[in-house]
Amino acid sequence: MAALVPRPPPRYSAAMIAPPETRIAHSRRVACDGDEGALGHPRVWLEIGAAGYVDCGYCDRRFVLANDAQDDSH
Repeated sequence: MAALVPRPPPRYSAAMIAPPETRIAHSRRVACDGDEGALGHPRVWLEIGAAGYVDCGYCDRRFVLANDAQDDSH
């Protein structure tokens, strides 16, 4: 049986990865297209729920509902 050898630490740790961008939203319904023109991603519409935020599945951008947000439900 082989002995377990500890792995060396990774060259890139989670601490080195920049956190996703956060934007303040004034409406529960927001659109995200990556903001990079042709290098972005398809526009998606996201709904901010009870948690008060929503993350884009493409670029991980987080939209946080502002305290003064309007209720745009119909």
